[in-house]
Amino acid sequence: MSEAHSDAPGLPPAEDSAASDEARELPPVEGDLAPQLPGQADDAAEPFRIAFAVGVTVTKWTRIWQERHPDVPLVVFRSEPGEQTAVLVDGGADVSFVRLPIDTEAFSAIALYTEVQVVGVAKDHPVSAFDSVTVADLADEHLLQEPDTVPEWRDVAIEIAEGSRRPLLGIRDLDDAVGQVAAGVGIVIVPHAISRMHGRKDVVFRPVTDVAETQVSLAWPQGSDSPLVEEFIGIVRGRSAASSRTGSGVGAAAGGQSGAGDEKPVKKIGPVAKAKAKARAAAEAEAAASSKKGGAAAKRPGAKPAKPVKKKQSDQANAAQARRRKFGGKR
Repeated sequence: MSEAHSDAPGLPPAEDSAASDEARELPPVEGDLAPQLPGQADDAAEPFRIAFAVGVTVTKWTRIWQERHPDVPLVVFRSEPGEQTAVLVDGGADVSFVRLPIDTEAFSAIALYTEVQVVGVAKDHPVSAFDSVTVADLADEHLLQEPDTVPEWRDVAIEIAEGSRRPLLGIRDLDDAVGQVAAGVGIVIVPHAISRMHGRKDVVFRPVTDVAETQVSLAWPQGSDSPLVEEFIGIVRGRSAASSRTGSGVGAAAGGQSGAGDEKPVKKIGPVAKAKAKARAAAEAEAAASSKKGGAAAKRPGAKPAKPVKKKQSDQANAAQARRRKFGGKR
């Protein structure tokens, strides 16, 4: 992605509205079969709104939502820095993919994955020669972000200790910061996913091993009883469409027309039955292999037919044959 983002910690928000380009709304299903949510008008369904911090990919979960609930419109948009939980407070989003920390007393969250923090330096900077660095290696650098956003660097930075830190000038967003990095003015430390979005040939990114990884989570307001939120939480947790919670979620809120409540529970097979079935299958496979091997040997091209086995003669027949040899065939 090459669009500009004001997505780095400690940077002011961007002046553009690129987030609006990422928002989309899917039209609701029309007709008598379209399920309605409680309190809805008959001609439209209330959309489910998902916000995400820059660099977070949500396609996996939104695709599953659309497959399971095409009747519920979906709005997905990017939240600007400093607004990842504000959109939950003002009702702009039902759930939000955020980077921690957040206020855990006001919001519930599910941890999804962590991101490595990387430092961006000019291509000819000495750091570019290493596979990874520590904050001690960056102590004498000028950080083009607010120091409090990278406390590990702040605690060892020489310009902080000496009080010689210069003010940040001409930096409106991360694109401006990366541009100054390329010019050799200073460095930036950002999550790896964000660095990929702002990559350029004259800037190199390297992992910083002793800066805490960022935690990406799904957040929603504490105490929310929305069936839509509960359904999306289940999707993020990996809950299947046949789960019992699905039946009490969107389908129930839609008047029970999803049909999930009519499904019969799947009968589980016990460990003993599984072991017997496995042994039976192995025996059948062995018998089939033996039969196939014998048939293949008989049908092998150029194979000679097996010689008939001669039966052993009885003692009486052997004696008669000996007399014939002795007396020339006379008895």
